[in-house]
Amino acid sequence: MGVLTLSARERKRLELLSQVKKGVLKLVQAAELCGLSYRQVKRVWKRYREQGDAGLMHRGRGRVSNRRIGAPLREAVLKRYEQRYPDFGPTLASEYLAKEGLAVDHETLRRWLLEAGAWKKKRKRQKHRQLPGAPELIVGS
Repeated sequence: MGVLTLSARERKRLELLSQVKKGVLKLVQAAELCGLSYRQVKRVWKRYREQGDAGLMHRGRGRVSNRRIGAPLREAVLKRYEQRYPDFGPTLASEYLAKEGLAVDHETLRRWLLEAGAWKKKRKRQKHRQLPGAPELIVGS
């Protein structure tokens, strides 16, 4: 049996439903404490009895998103970026790529470039001006 990772909400449901199982709580009380309707808690309770702790885990976890951009477009965008825009940041590159018909959001492009190792995060530099009250440097006379 593997490790079961639950979110905070799922752990709370597990705790409440285990109390229902012991007879400490009623299902109506557990519904109020979970912030769910009685009907929804009945469905969760049924899944918990049938599947155990794993029944409380979100069933969409680990699945690929339906909105995921296909691999051919991703490869075409990364290839074009390497060819024409290797010195551009993700925002500017996404604007130029959109003009070429390869429309991708700048955050998506940034994530792809970081994964591919084609772009690195820039460090934030110190501010040019000092805060008021900060000691000034005295240049030798």
